[in-house]
Amino acid sequence: MAEITGDQRVQEEVLEGLATAVNHRRWFVELALPYLGDNPIEIGSGLGDYAIEWAPFLERFTATEADPDRLIALKERLSDEPAIEVRQMLLPTNEQGDYSAAVSYNVLEHIEDHVGALRSMRGLVRPGGAIVLIVPAFEFAMGPADIATGHVRRYTKKTMRAALDEAGLQVETLHYANALGLIGYYMATNVFRLMPKEGPMVKVYDTLVLPVTKAAERVVRPPFGQSVFAVARVPA
Repeated sequence: MAEITGDQRVQEEVLEGLATAVNHRRWFVELALPYLGDNPIEIGSGLGDYAIEWAPFLERFTATEADPDRLIALKERLSDEPAIEVRQMLLPTNEQGDYSAAVSYNVLEHIEDHVGALRSMRGLVRPGGAIVLIVPAFEFAMGPADIATGHVRRYTKKTMRAALDEAGLQVETLHYANALGLIGYYMATNVFRLMPKEGPMVKVYDTLVLPVTKAAERVVRPPFGQSVFAVARVPA
């Protein structure tokens, strides 16, 4: 049975901290935009930061959240966004849809049956549409922050491809992102045992390091990264 994992309070603190990393968010917003189509659904919208960034570029957008309390907060925050519908969704699900894409950032690693979740996304998207994912990379980086927020795994390109293949999806794009972020995350969470919350470390990285990393990775794809970015297609 599907369930919500992790300490919800800790998850809220992490989401609030990441919300201050504006350059990081805009980079990941740009990565997904070419694949979203006219009417995508986001699985696990959290505080709605990505939904707000994507909505101006789209005719319609559906934001979803599994946690009931967070869903209420999400509806309140997005109430003035006429193009955005907000609803509850917990994967895996048998629901079928006709969305142009399903986008899910840092959610799949929370779901025990991740292949079932990918199959659910496939069922929500029309043939030829895209499944757009970002997940945390490399099991060696699994630490207290991952466990507290409910991560059950981290990925490599190989394991991400295997899950997409098993779900019956056709891989289009698969690469690591934010190479320097992996080093910083490992040091902060595994060595110094810190949580990725709002603070000077996040601000300094987002302001000074992230723009350099982004520019470099536009030229050369790194062999490792803090995240795996994946795009797969629903078979026509």
